[in-house]
Order: sequence, then structure tokens, then C-alpha cells
Amino acid sequence: MPTLRENNRYIKFQIEAEKTFNNKDMGKNLEEQFLTFLGELELAKSSFRLISFNKNKGIIKVNAKYADKLRAMLTMINNINNEKVNLRSLKTSGLINKVKGEK
Repeated sequence: MPTLRENNRYIKFQIEAEKTFNNKDMGKNLEEQFLTFLGELELAKSSFRLISFNKNKGIIKVNAKYADKLRAMLTMINNINNEKVNLRSLKTSGLINKVKGEK
């Protein structure tokens, strides 16, 4: 019997910048970037959430259908709080433990 549960993807990313960012600033900024990139309806459908962020590395949970769009959005971010940055997607997985284990 099919289920209605949505599949999630966990994306580990890294920020290359001179400054280190905190969890609160990063979550707010990523959500704003996603909002401008796809809009409010798509943000709600994607179930976007910043799971963890520490030392300029973080993990984002997103609906599997929006994983490619999120990875594209990450490459387009080049400015956070007036600081030049470069975001890279390190790993994508359906299991959070596989993403956390990646160094």
C-alpha cells in the first residue's frame, strides 16, 4: 500500500569565507535566499529546514523533489551579511547519519 509520506534529502554544505557565521544568521539568510529564488509557496512545499550549522558547515533538510533546486540556489549565493562568500554542496543523502559522518 502506498504511503503519503514525503521523502527527504539532507544536504551538507560548506561556506568559504573569511568570517564565521552563527546558526541564527545562517538559517535566516538561507530561508530569505530560498524565498527570493523560488517564492513562498515553493518554500512551504519544500519543507526546508536548517538542521545544524557549525564552523561554516551545515546540514539542510529538504523535500527530495526540491533537492536539485536547493543545490542550484546554494551556488548562486555570493553575499551574506555584506560578506563575500562561496557556498559548496558537499554531500546529498536520504539518511542524515550518512551526511553527518562525512568529514
